[in-house]
Amino acid sequence: MEKQSKDFPADIKLGFKKVIDAYHSELKSAKNKISQSFLKDTLEYLESFPKLVNGIESEAELEAHSEPINLLMDHLFPHNLTQNEIKAAIVPMQNIVFKKTERLQKIIKNAGADFKWEVKDNDHERHYITAGVHILNHYYNYQIEFSRPLVYDIPDEQGNMKHYRAVLNADFVEIFPTEKAPEITQEDVDILIQNSTDVSLWREKFPPKSWVFQGFLILNLIDITADYGISSLKSALLEKTRQDNTNLGDFSEIFQSIYKIPDLRIGLTLFNKDKNSLQTMHSKGLESFILQKNKAGCKSLLCETSYEKLVQEHRYFSIPNVEEYARKTNNNQLSRNLLANNAKSCILAPIALKDELLGVLELISPRKNELNSINAIKLDDLLPYIVTAVERNRSEYENRIKAVIQNECTSIHPSVLWVFEEEAHRYIQDLEEDGVASFRDISFHNVHPLYGQIDIVGSSDERNKSIQEDLTDQLNAILEIIRALQKREDLPIYEQLSYRIGTFVKNLKENMTAASEQKVALLLKNEIAPILNHAETLSSDIKKKVEDYRQMLDPDSVLIYNKRKLYDISVANINRMLARFIDRKQRDAQSIFPHYFERYKTDGVDHNMYIGQEIAPKKEFNILYLYNLRLWQLVTMCEMENKFYQIQEGSELQLDAASLILVFNSTLSIRYRMDEKKFDIDGTYNARYEIIKKRIDKAREKHSNERITEKGKLVIIYAQKSDEKEYLRYIKYLQAKSYLGENVELLELEDVQGVIGLKAIRVEILYHKEMGTEEKLTYEDLIKELN
Repeated sequence: MEKQSKDFPADIKLGFKKVIDAYHSELKSAKNKISQSFLKDTLEYLESFPKLVNGIESEAELEAHSEPINLLMDHLFPHNLTQNEIKAAIVPMQNIVFKKTERLQKIIKNAGADFKWEVKDNDHERHYITAGVHILNHYYNYQIEFSRPLVYDIPDEQGNMKHYRAVLNADFVEIFPTEKAPEITQEDVDILIQNSTDVSLWREKFPPKSWVFQGFLILNLIDITADYGISSLKSALLEKTRQDNTNLGDFSEIFQSIYKIPDLRIGLTLFNKDKNSLQTMHSKGLESFILQKNKAGCKSLLCETSYEKLVQEHRYFSIPNVEEYARKTNNNQLSRNLLANNAKSCILAPIALKDELLGVLELISPRKNELNSINAIKLDDLLPYIVTAVERNRSEYENRIKAVIQNECTSIHPSVLWVFEEEAHRYIQDLEEDGVASFRDISFHNVHPLYGQIDIVGSSDERNKSIQEDLTDQLNAILEIIRALQKREDLPIYEQLSYRIGTFVKNLKENMTAASEQKVALLLKNEIAPILNHAETLSSDIKKKVEDYRQMLDPDSVLIYNKRKLYDISVANINRMLARFIDRKQRDAQSIFPHYFERYKTDGVDHNMYIGQEIAPKKEFNILYLYNLRLWQLVTMCEMENKFYQIQEGSELQLDAASLILVFNSTLSIRYRMDEKKFDIDGTYNARYEIIKKRIDKAREKHSNERITEKGKLVIIYAQKSDEKEYLRYIKYLQAKSYLGENVELLELEDVQGVIGLKAIRVEILYHKEMGTEEKLTYEDLIKELN
């Protein structure tokens, strides 16, 4: 057609050849004389209009052929259905409509003079590619699925936007190439479907005007306003970020479209279960019409009926005539608030999830009877999405509180979360009032510390050993390739490399250092890599050796990572399992008395605990709770030792553990350090505790100079005689419970800088092959069992 873009793969012609052919076919099979006569006369009449077959190319020609076209279309547009069907005949790939049912004509007329007939969300480049896909499917018989819903937006006479899905019938369209059309191969199709947005590629394969689309399309429109509204509402409500007020305006427009009330207003009120009150939403743009202030008690706001329906039964409460409702309720608070907001009729819908009321959705009309119990049922399909959105809003507000804590403080243990939430509430309040806020330091005084650790014995040596073995294996693999190269090419450089690699292997065995790995990496990068690239070109046998070697390498480091990987996985698995174990046990310990707990993973798992009145101000602290927690810690450390070895059962790599507990007799203060995002000891006097913690794991016995920690034994480090007596009582009890063995040592620690006078109890741990079994083993017996 004359108005079509020149930048389009096809020349568009309006044609009726397929319809006329269908008439000829019908004439041959027609047995009724009246039908035969009608078809024969019609075809004779149409013969005088050859353009109907050859193609109409301009709107002037379309106008000139209006009479025969109407005759042809009468068969496809029955007069008896014209008032009911929303149907049109259009030019292919164009917005030119040449035949409409009377119902569609009325819809377009009501849309106004400014209405433009066009598909929603269409653009030229997508249009071009769609035409190419049509050619592939209808001419080359490919089955490329590309369809997407075609939607027309047409306003009604009240200005409400109506949405219609288009169902296209392309039975009357022919597609054929011109001499300018390149032949499309399977290879071309493979490239095209992988580049569905590269319009330049599609223009290359389907040049402008290289094809012809001739015929017409039948377009059936289906009113999907309600479904479209639900879908749009779902998208709007479930959208992850909802800060834009424009989106909230769209929110109201969706309801206006569904209810066909242009000035319908939407409100939302949240329900606070703990206080049995209603409050405004934590979001700008959505207001509450039933509240005058930010909060109100349900029973003081609602009448008996509305309270029963909304709060207790979670059913709709509609007021078709607010003024009449005000008279019947003696002008109660709800009616006063509604009338103050020019609400003459309304629907209040409970937003409930799993029998829990989350809030109330408010639909407000300025006219009586427009909203009522009958059209309230339209909300049945909408409320599930409203529920999800309100639940998400509530979660997001709670997460906002937590986000402030996380951002300002990192993760916080539940036992002290209350004080951070109080500070976060204050922080948000200050921020919203004047845009300036700072998170203040949080501290607890007069708390008792407990510290324990379970470490992997000789972890540094074990890791170095794994690195040594991997590097040695890699160098030996390269040496094998070099020797194969020497047989192929007798070059001195190969002999020199063999000597260097042999020296590297010898040094790794005799003197493995932190720099060894870096030296090997530099050798591989600067000298070996070029040799391997060259080796691949010499013969298939050598190329296979190089490929096998490269298969051994870790893709990230380009080094062999077998033994180190085994070590790292083993340590990570041990740490993960031990951390989960102590986390589960710690939940039980909180029932003794709420206390702060933190654990962190290194080569093993360390933990800190602090217990005192300030951490749990709602519960009275007694020293008895400290004693209970100390005993809990002893039991847990024994169980963690057992868990440590059970995790490794059947593992290729066997590691050992050493455990210790630090007893500190005095109380101290801890402060949350905002810069470090962690709790730390507060004050120089209390710093001695941190110094002891950092040095005790490497402490030695005073008389033997041996490490105080020892595999198979638990070490309790203390300073006061009273601590010794207390823990010996615990040990005696745990010996009776078969947690600890009979061998108990009382030791003194060497003095180190800043730490003097420390003592230790070292006691044998008893093990069991499975948790809960009666059979107890010493460390030596356990190792025999595991091996």
